[in-house]
Amino acid sequence: MNDIEKIGFDNWFREKADAEKLNDFKIARVISVNKNSFVVSTGKTDIYAELTGKYLFNSDSSLDFPTVGDWVYAQLFDDDSLAIIHDIVPRKSLLKRKTPGKKIDYQLIAANIDTAIIMQALDSNFNLRRLERYLVMINESNITPLIFLSKSDLINQDELEKKKNDIYKIVPEISIAAFSNNRPGDIEEIKAYFTPARTFCLLGSSGVGKTTLLNNLIHQDLYKTQPIREKDGRGKHTTSRRELIVLENGSIVIDNPGMRELGMISVDSGLDDTFNEIAELSEQCRYADCTHTIEKGCAILKAVEEGGISRDRYDNYLKIYKESMYYEMSYYEKRQKDKKFGKFVHNYMKNKKDIK
Repeated sequence: MNDIEKIGFDNWFREKADAEKLNDFKIARVISVNKNSFVVSTGKTDIYAELTGKYLFNSDSSLDFPTVGDWVYAQLFDDDSLAIIHDIVPRKSLLKRKTPGKKIDYQLIAANIDTAIIMQALDSNFNLRRLERYLVMINESNITPLIFLSKSDLINQDELEKKKNDIYKIVPEISIAAFSNNRPGDIEEIKAYFTPARTFCLLGSSGVGKTTLLNNLIHQDLYKTQPIREKDGRGKHTTSRRELIVLENGSIVIDNPGMRELGMISVDSGLDDTFNEIAELSEQCRYADCTHTIEKGCAILKAVEEGGISRDRYDNYLKIYKESMYYEMSYYEKRQKDKKFGKFVHNYMKNKKDIK
């Protein structure tokens, strides 16, 4: 196994890589991002990296920029102490969400993930509706989801089984692992889920124990942890940036800051995969354009009334659907304005050149 294969470069990427570009550039993987500066790895060396001016100028949206987990074509300088990124190798998968706050754009979370781990704590953090949101985001990216339930020492076995069964009701086939960061035996069992040369992404709110788990997996306190607020069980943002690390068994993990906002833009397939029983029932609605809110003959409303679909799950589906549609329309309106402005600048510069 060569150096880049050790950090996840498999046959899928090898087939997608541009042979001509490989004559001039080296393949490297983005392991951390800080605005427009990066750290990339060749599997042997970690190198500070920047984008070319041409890349910055030609990028139309946030989706065009590299993120943690991306494979890039890089030119190396100064005895491999500086890298210039020229392009991105096609992505196998891309985790993204709406940017936090009022701005309507995509925020990239991580690229080329094989398994996304949704981590919830078995205290006040446990929330099925938030779990559904994570699943929509993961399913939209065609990534395998896995659920870790931390702080299992806080509840008894019967309570744990009930929470697991609540999850199985909404995702019957998913793998669930419950553990405590305070029990070394649990950590050894958790390690078995991390496969060598595969890329995993840790997702979850602040305070669920992601950073503590990471420290336990690497057997050192490399990452800082913060105490939990007693009044609401929330944690502070311990991880401030996304970062890729390689565990001792060769598996690759991307840690993420805790996410309080999980806004969705354009997640049709993710919604259908996460709420598959609702998607299937919608085909039985009397009207093809049924909104599943007020129409007579709506199979989904009937299922909710009869108890076949829980009211909470239906409400969450509708909330995510409406939110996704609203942000999608707003995003494309913004993109149209950006294109018009870009065209205006192009014509202005062309006319200015012609006058000269």
